[in-house]
Order: sequence, then C-alpha cells, then structure tokens
Amino acid sequence: MAEVDTTLQAASEQVLRAGANKALRPSIAGFFDEATFTVSYVVHDPATSEAAIIDSVLDYEAASGRTSFGSADRIIEYVTSNNLKVKWLIETHAHADHISAAPYLQEKLGGKLGIGADIIRVQEVFGKLFNAGTDFERDGSQFDHLFKDGETFSLGTLEGIALHVPGHTPADMAFIIGDAAFVGDTIFMPDFGTARADFPGGDAGQLYGSIRRLLSLPEETRLFLCHDYKAPGRDEYAWESTVGQQRRENIHVRDGISQDEFVAMRTSRDKTLAMPNLIMPSVQVNIRGGRLPEPEDNGVSYIKIPVNAV
Repeated sequence: MAEVDTTLQAASEQVLRAGANKALRPSIAGFFDEATFTVSYVVHDPATSEAAIIDSVLDYEAASGRTSFGSADRIIEYVTSNNLKVKWLIETHAHADHISAAPYLQEKLGGKLGIGADIIRVQEVFGKLFNAGTDFERDGSQFDHLFKDGETFSLGTLEGIALHVPGHTPADMAFIIGDAAFVGDTIFMPDFGTARADFPGGDAGQLYGSIRRLLSLPEETRLFLCHDYKAPGRDEYAWESTVGQQRRENIHVRDGISQDEFVAMRTSRDKTLAMPNLIMPSVQVNIRGGRLPEPEDNGVSYIKIPVNAV
C-alpha cells in the first residue's frame, strides 16, 4: 500500500475549506520586476491585515555593482498605504537570478525572515564554491525561521502550510495560504513549462515528483508563480494559473507525461541554457539571508566571481 502523503492531504483540505469560505482566502498583490522576470507577492488576511512578503527583489546593476531599492519601495508603499502588518518575509529558495530585498524590508516593516530548512545544504555547496571561510555559518542562522515540510503557520485568521518541493534546488519550498499556492521556481505558466534542474544540488527527477505533488492539490488551487518569461506568441506577462490548467496544458509536465520523458526533456533543455546573468551576486548574497558579504578593511563589500569553477 502506498504511503499516504499527510502533508499534501492537509494542504488539500485547507484549499477546499478556503474554496467554500471566502473569509479563508487571502488578498494577493503581485509586483513584477521585468529586469529579472521575477514576481514578488504581498499576501494578506483581509480580516486582520496581517501580511507576508514573498520573494522580494533588491535592484542590482551588475556593471557598476550598485544596489537600489525601487522594487522594494513599491512593496513598502503598498503595505503602508493599506495599513498592513508584516508578519513574514518568505523566500521560496535561495534565488540565482535576483538578490533578495528581505533585510531592507525587514528593517522598514518588521516581520520574520523564513526559508526552507534545507537551505543548509545550499549554504554548504555554495560556501565551498565561493570559499566563504569559517566566518560564514552554514546552519541557516542568517534566517529567523527554517520551514520544514508539513509545517503549519498562520497569517491572521488564514491557515498556511509549507511543502518541500526540491528539484530546482534542494531547498525549494511552496507555501499554501488559504486556497493559494506560492510555488517558487518549480513550474511556470503552462506555455513556458517548468524550472531548470541543473544547478548544484538540482535533480530533474526530484523536480518532476515535486511538481506532480503540487498538481495533486485540488484543481481549483490558485498557483502563483515566481517568474514569467513571456512564451513565444504571448504578448503579456502572466503569473497566475491553477492546478487544473497546469494538468491540462503545461507543455513539460501535463497529465500523461511520464517522469522518464520529463527527465529526458529537462536534461536536454538545461544543457542549452546559459547561466542567469546575476547568479554570482545573487547566490552569494541570498545564502546570507539577503545580506551582503561583510565589508573588508576599507569598508566595502565585495562579490566574488570564481573563475573556471562552474
């Protein structure tokens, strides 16, 4: 007899409860950053105004090495104008394509910074790659909270549950809040497919299993995606889908596509993909909870670029 996935069962029951009761559904605002094709979210409970900020973006100009806060300030303006109370700053994983603005937002708005518990595996791999030394702790202590699979949390009167969905990286998490699932870099819009699985610690077979786990949620579950790259033939960016739509239409992982077929496709496709433009600064900063490396004796922080190591 197959083992029952009690976490998935609990998440499905939560979605169904929210589907039957509008008071259990979150209000959601998406903020698209075209420079990195990233969508950040502010999710809040209409009854209590408690909010979570998911996958924020710090603006970074690679040529000059300068940071700025335009994307984060848009979120701050939304939060303050709606009198929201930030309880959580959530990262679905340690992103390789943009730098997190969580520390800046935390300073301005409060809240606890959370990420998946397997961030320690990512810290270990990239700590070695960047020769971060013994001063860089590889225990997740840069974050306020490490979410485990099946862990429940609240956002005001709303129910939330964390799902471990590895494959893109070992630490990817999806967060189900009410009837909405914030799925990070697992799945994209149906016409674009799925995330890559060739980063250190990535695994296409694991990613397939994680996606099929997500797609076992009720068909009406709303899926909020971390990126959109506007597939050929589509004029507008989009980042909201449903489980049902993905099961019917996703070009990489719709119903009927086997794990072997997916792994063969993903492996072949990933070999053709260039590394993200901001992977070196992004990963270096994001494994530190969005904080820059400690300044050197001249007061300046430096991003390392390993040569011929990736």
